[in-house]
Amino acid sequence: MAGFFVSVEGVDGSGKSGMARRLGDWLHEKSIAVVSTREPGGSAGAERIRELLLGSGGILDPLAEALLFAAARADHVRKLIVPTLEAGGVVVSDRFSDSTIAYQGAGSTVDMAVIQQLQQIAVGEHRPDLVIVLDVDPAISMERARKRNGDAGVKDDRFEVEGLAFHARVREGFLRQAATDRSRYVVIDASRTPDEVWGDVRRAVRDALLKNGMELTNSLSLAPLPSPR
Repeated sequence: MAGFFVSVEGVDGSGKSGMARRLGDWLHEKSIAVVSTREPGGSAGAERIRELLLGSGGILDPLAEALLFAAARADHVRKLIVPTLEAGGVVVSDRFSDSTIAYQGAGSTVDMAVIQQLQQIAVGEHRPDLVIVLDVDPAISMERARKRNGDAGVKDDRFEVEGLAFHARVREGFLRQAATDRSRYVVIDASRTPDEVWGDVRRAVRDALLKNGMELTNSLSLAPLPSPR
């Protein structure tokens, strides 16, 4: 593949979605051909599955849920991610397969061998070139998630009401994955201010793009950037 694939991962409340948006905006401002996407979702079919997953109210069996995530990912990969990479673009995804392994595998009750098999079917060899894991204590992340939902006037997401032990298992699931491949994973302390976290995210992506041999100019220097909008 001529392009570059970045996924941003972490527990709910880690600041993951905000960092993924900021990264996409930054690359776009630097005239990098970038497509920002999310999971579940990203393609028309996957977005329909997202509506089902997020509106299920916890009625789905964990295995059924994992199957739906895999189905959404298969469509996402084939309809959006692969064409973008083949065209030489950069893909920034808010979550990818690591989230399923952490949430449905480590956090829930689905056997990890089943999760891994589903991911192989859905993703094949199309894994991210760089996985950024925003790591934060679950107690901090859950408080952030509650505040976010309260400010938005929405009820807690069902993942956010699972409890501290669940989120601790999910966090460990992310960290175990990161420990398996230090060349692809970067773990960033997300308990700090957004600007501090952003500085590390930006540096990690810049270094990975350079290492991948992409054509870069000084537009990817580490000069101070404006605060996020």
